[in-house]
Amino acid sequence: MFAPSVVLLPADLLLPDALWLVLTAGLTSLMTATLGIGGGVLLLVVMAQLVPIAALIPVHGLVQLGSNGNRALMTRRHIDWSLCRRFLFGGLLGALLASLVVVQLPLELIQLAVGGFILWMVWGAKPAAKTLTPIKTLLAGGLTTFLSMFVGATGPLVAAFVHRHSHDKMQTVATFATAMTGQHLLKGVVFSVVGFSFVDWLPLIAAMILSGMLGTWIGLNLLHRVSSVWFNRLFRVVVTLLALRLLWQAGELLLPRLLG
Repeated sequence: MFAPSVVLLPADLLLPDALWLVLTAGLTSLMTATLGIGGGVLLLVVMAQLVPIAALIPVHGLVQLGSNGNRALMTRRHIDWSLCRRFLFGGLLGALLASLVVVQLPLELIQLAVGGFILWMVWGAKPAAKTLTPIKTLLAGGLTTFLSMFVGATGPLVAAFVHRHSHDKMQTVATFATAMTGQHLLKGVVFSVVGFSFVDWLPLIAAMILSGMLGTWIGLNLLHRVSSVWFNRLFRVVVTLLALRLLWQAGELLLPRLLG
């Protein structure tokens, strides 16, 4: 009898790259727990350098599902459930719409979309953080969930929509984590429905989620007093350089076609 084969790493992903992704998942979860935001964007841009572009958005979404779900569980007593219900009902509508149009886009278009969106997230004007009416909260859930199917990390947008609804820091963190958990869950369902297979990626995703759990625990319990000024500056520089690399790679693919 032969034992069933177990795929620990997806094809074309080297062990050092996988280990780096696991470490990055922990560091970015620590970052989000400590600073409140930014970890998902940084994880996306690092993954974009190592993960095949066709798997980037769905795999990133499943990892973020685990990270945000764990953070929501740790802060569950502070969740604003009424806000989350409205946001995620809108998210369900956005996911249904995305399931009708999301297709396997060309590599260079995904790189352009992700790279350009990340630069806008870091340097562009953001929506004002203000209390939204129930209808606007529903629309925010639908729009950001729809966008997340194509660009991945919409956390800064979601934070801008839900930030001022909560009454204190813990409620803000808990509600944001719950909203993002639901959004990433919807993303995983949509990509499964349109045919993406998560099977080969599950061991790596599980390892990244466990690393993220450790990072979240450290961030919530040990580093809440750390000043974020220097870290925010370094974050902007690193993410900008990696996003520009994505745009450069897209240009290398597009220019020969345009010139030819």
